[in-house]
Amino acid sequence: DHPGKRADALMRTRGLISSLCFVEIKTHKTSLLYDRKSYRSGSWRVSSELSGSVAQIQKTVQQALQNIQTSLIIFDEHGNPTGESAYLYQPKSFVVIGSLDQFMTELGVNEQKFSSFEIFRRNLTNPEIITFDELYERARYIVHLDRKSVV
Repeated sequence: DHPGKRADALMRTRGLISSLCFVEIKTHKTSLLYDRKSYRSGSWRVSSELSGSVAQIQKTVQQALQNIQTSLIIFDEHGNPTGESAYLYQPKSFVVIGSLDQFMTELGVNEQKFSSFEIFRRNLTNPEIITFDELYERARYIVHLDRKSVV
């Protein structure tokens, strides 16, 4: 609701009560790791694009908490209230970035690189880091389930 940094996507959950969530979107080709050399033997650091995206979305959420506080009343393009609102209590945030195929070699998974990435993201509370291939598979699963329930 103020000028300045905006998230790539500001979304709200669907349910009886909606909550806001924030999304930072990079590309499927964005590097997940700094790939030139390991930081230490068997340990790879995340790319500056990934660490920057995490810092950016965390700052955006923090500013939203200050500016919006607990709820956002939604208005139409003419400034009229729509009757909808969304709440902002410990909002969820996501970074959509890269692809897990970056860890694949001709003969299988580079486990040192994959584990460095996986350990980093599993120990990060907010944002949740999702790769494009994972997002695609989640969507495909949901669409597939929906088709089964219709039949």
